[in-house]
Amino acid sequence: MSRPANIIIEGRAYRWRDILELRRQQVAAWKAARPDQPALFPLIEDARPKSERTAAGRYAEPSLLDCLRQIMEQSDRKSGNAR
Repeated sequence: MSRPANIIIEGRAYRWRDILELRRQQVAAWKAARPDQPALFPLIEDARPKSERTAAGRYAEPSLLDCLRQIMEQSDRKSGNAR
């Protein structure tokens, strides 16, 4: 079944192409009317590896330093030394 060329809204037939073109014009006008909002502070790139940029990534893929910290914490708990 092919798509209909027209859509009926409240008893009136409209062409899909016309509706899409009007929507594109609305979006363009909305973007043009929006003022640019500058950042409050200089933005810097995140230098961390991609897997460490989110909490979920850090949990899923712990780094070598995280593993060493866990080992040190476990050994401190066993020996009774608190950091």
